[in-house]
Parts: sequence; C-alpha cells; structure tokens
Amino acid sequence: MVRAGRCIGCGGCVAQSEAGAAVMRFDAYGQLKPSGSRAWNRNAGSIVGKTCPFSSDAVDEDELASALFPDAPAHDPATGRHVTAYVGHVIEGDYRQQGSSGGLASWMASELLRSGRVDAVAHVHACEDPGASGRLFEYRLSRTEAEVRAGAGSRYYPVEMSGVLRTMLGEPGRYAIVGIPCFVKAVQLMRRCHPRLRERIACTIGLFCGHMKSARFAESLAWQMGVDAREVQRIDFRKKHPDRPANWYHAAIALKNGETRGHDWWPLVDGDWGAGFFMDSACNSCDDVMAETADVSFGDAWVEPYASSWQGHNVVVVRTPDLDALLREASDAGRIELTPVDAAFVAATQAAGLRQRREGLAFRLARCSDPPRKRVQPDAPAPTPQRRRIYALRASISRWSHRMFRIARALRIRTIYLLWARAALTIYHAFAYRRGRLGALVNRLGLG
Repeated sequence: MVRAGRCIGCGGCVAQSEAGAAVMRFDAYGQLKPSGSRAWNRNAGSIVGKTCPFSSDAVDEDELASALFPDAPAHDPATGRHVTAYVGHVIEGDYRQQGSSGGLASWMASELLRSGRVDAVAHVHACEDPGASGRLFEYRLSRTEAEVRAGAGSRYYPVEMSGVLRTMLGEPGRYAIVGIPCFVKAVQLMRRCHPRLRERIACTIGLFCGHMKSARFAESLAWQMGVDAREVQRIDFRKKHPDRPANWYHAAIALKNGETRGHDWWPLVDGDWGAGFFMDSACNSCDDVMAETADVSFGDAWVEPYASSWQGHNVVVVRTPDLDALLREASDAGRIELTPVDAAFVAATQAAGLRQRREGLAFRLARCSDPPRKRVQPDAPAPTPQRRRIYALRASISRWSHRMFRIARALRIRTIYLLWARAALTIYHAFAYRRGRLGALVNRLGLG
C-alpha cells in the first residue's frame, strides 16, 4: 500500500501490531507512514487487507454504511445514507468563536461527554512541545469539555491514530473518535475485526475532507512568512476575523519566542486549495467527501448566504436517530441553531470536492495501470477536455510539490520551491480560470 501510494498514514495497521513491532514515522516528503520490522512487514498483509481504508480487499463505504445505519432510510450518491441534514451553528459558549466553522463538531464531542454517552473523545490537538515530538499536531484523548474546546479548529497537517486506538484496545470505556472520511472508515473496518473496539467505540464523528496535506505545507507557510519552520510553536490554519468572510482563509503562526506572524492564503504560492499542493497521493484514490461511515458528519457551508459570514456555519449530515434526537433537543432549547436542508443543498456546499472525488477520480482511475477497486468506475472520456487537463495538472502539482520542496529543503534554498510553485500555480490558474495572457494563449490554442 505504501509503495503504491495508497497509504494515508492513519496508523490503523500499527495500532493492531504487537507493541514495538511497528511505528508511524514521517517519510522524506513529510507524510506519516508505517515502519516496522521485516517480520511485521511480512505478516501485516492480512491486517491491511481487512482494515486499510484504501485496500481493494476491504468492504467499501456503501456496504459499511448499510450495516452501520439500517435506520437511515435516505441514500444519496453525495452524502451517503442519512436520517436528516442541517445547516447551522452553535449559540452557547465559545464553540463557534474557537472553531474554524460553526463550532458544531466540537460542540457534539462535548455534548457526548456532558450527557455521559462517552467517557473520552479522541481528536486532534496541537502538540505542546513540537521540538521534542517532531510534530505540530497529534491525536489525543479528551475527557473534559475544556480539553475538547482546546482541540477546536482545522488541522491541515498529517496525524495518525495508532496511540489512541491502542488505548481503546487496552482500556475499557466508552469512546468517541473524530476523523476525516478515510480515518473513520479505518475505524469502522477495525470495529468489524475487533470486538473490543466494536463495544468501546460508541460514536464516530466525521469531518468533510478536501484532501490531506503533508507536513511540508506548514513549513511552506513558515517560509513564506519569513521564519524558520523549526521556530514554529503553533499554527492556526484558519484564523477568523470580523472584517473577512470565513472562506477567506488566514493563517497565523505563533513562534517559540512569543512573536506571531499572519498571512492570507490566496497570495501564497501554494494557497489555492484546489491546485493540490502537498496533497497525499492516497487522496487521489478517495471517493468519500462527507465521511459516509460516520454516525454524524460536519463540514463548512460553502454556499451563500452562509459562506460570507465571518463567524462560520456548519452543514451536518446525521445517520443515526439518537444523534438526530440529541441535535433537535439542543436546537429546541436554543443552545444551537439548526435549519433542515436536503441532500442537494449539502452536495452544493461541497461541489468542488465532489467533482474531484467523482468525475476526477473516474479520469484518474482510467489512467492507472492497476487501479484500486472503488465505487467510481474508470472513465477517461467523461470530463470535458478542459476538466481532463485540470485533473491531470492537479495530480502533477501534487506529485511535484513534494519533490521540489524536498530538493529545496535539502539544499536550504527556499527559492527553488517558491519559484517552481509560483510558475505551477500560474499555469494552473490559466487552465482553471483562463486568466491573463497565458489564459488567453490557452484559449487561442484550444488547450482549455
């Protein structure tokens, strides 16, 4: 799976290994990958085949969801099985202010603790000492509402679950776990194989996902703000401000010496999310945007009038009646604000991601010599010529951003990467938006 570029680095295979047999480490491109003894590598195949979210031998999201959510009558190709869907935000407390969107994901995790449904929530926190751990973010168990709130916000950085999953296997209790679609799928596959996890994981909370970034994205942000990545103490990838809409991303970096730096995403050489800089290669094989195997999923409401609000709004897909009842009760009490929406509304909020994971995936699968088994069928002619070129260019930018940054980092010459990235982004914008002189040339030559 690692050699084929289909390992997302979730840590599920390591969590199921004997203590000390394998660990998760950063590779040369800043992506977390499993590393183990020869014996572990020889014997890990049976584990990976059943529980790796990108294994062609594992059951797919549709089959998982059918077994997990028999009471969810509605099925939509975009959202998967669901009971209902909402758009809304948190009213009580500071959840909305602390979160990158409407605050509902952190609120839900806290509510599960507050109501006694779970004893702990596994989710991502900033590392207290990045220098010692070698990581900016990590999965951790929160057992109080304050700990949950401390982990609020978006993390465009690689993390892995091996530590918290091992705790769940070893320590009795009721747990919730928060994750992106492939991580939640890995958890659900593991629950099928491990009775203890099936009993102890009481709730899964999914986060809509565009793609996973490597750790080099955080380093690139630091470079472009004029600081050494080793001096970074913490990063807020999406800092809110009353003077700008929530979808105008602004990154803020706190340094070890107490200084802070900030920069808007869009002017950065790799700040256009859709271009695919530092995308994990496994993301090119994913067809799940909305965490279809999670009990409840949360994303950004990227449609008007919600997208222009600086405070942020969530779109919520609920797949179990008990969690729907929990949300409705809180809404009736005025603690949160929810408006029912249909699947078409939810799909519209994630239109670009769905194109990449459905139409784009069909194109990419058709170009593979050994394509993985996916719900999307290979179909190279499906997109328009312009869309085909955009998908090909996006995959190329993803692949070469890792390589060019590695060269620049090894030689300690930042401009190698920055000049390449600026040129790549200019070409991408010419094809995607047909802007400027290069865009005019693209039109004239019929390349777009």
